[in-house]
Amino acid sequence: MIASDLWQFPETLVAFRAHFADNAAPWEWVRRIAVALKALDWSNYPLRTDLPPGVHVKGQVYLHPTVKLPPYAVIEGPCWIGPECDIRPSAYIRGNVIAARGCTLGNSCEYKNALLLDGVETAHFNYVGDTVLGNKAHLGAGVICANLKLARDEVLVTTAADSRVETGLRKLGALVGDAAEVGCNSVLQPGTILGPRSAVISMPFHGYLAPDTLVRVKQQFGFMKRPR
Repeated sequence: MIASDLWQFPETLVAFRAHFADNAAPWEWVRRIAVALKALDWSNYPLRTDLPPGVHVKGQVYLHPTVKLPPYAVIEGPCWIGPECDIRPSAYIRGNVIAARGCTLGNSCEYKNALLLDGVETAHFNYVGDTVLGNKAHLGAGVICANLKLARDEVLVTTAADSRVETGLRKLGALVGDAAEVGCNSVLQPGTILGPRSAVISMPFHGYLAPDTLVRVKQQFGFMKRPR
């Protein structure tokens, strides 16, 4: 499995293109977020001067002039938020976050070491840690991208070949493909991979979900998968 199986890298993030190879393993993109931000020439991305009084900013933070800002939020750098994004009240952006064009960073949501491609919607009460969300991916209210196992050891992933692969990462959230959907109050367990246009219907989920596939709980016993 390679990153291009899940995502098409958007032109919005051309400044970071060299750090996110299409042929890399998808979980390697999580490693590259901090590297890409560290390598950025921040002199080209000045801090906005029109911050509302309740928006607290610390460190290297770029907010495109078209970003909609709430009356109160906490934004810690390094962080790069692209054009036409909407940051909503009580958002907590706590470092190593890149958001492309038209993303919603919602109310009472937390983001840490996360890459959001074009048009991502995370509107209400989400945790997005050590995660990549593909173009037009959508997390319903209360969705959690869990990034740490109870055992606190290395996160393994299951790939399309149904094999278990070592990632070398102790913290790894979800790898959510382009246009994938996750229903309200779902928990994506560490290392979950959702293929493009797949959907999880309000449930805990772990493992790999193929593209264009829907999964849901069936009568409280087991899961049911079907083409979407």
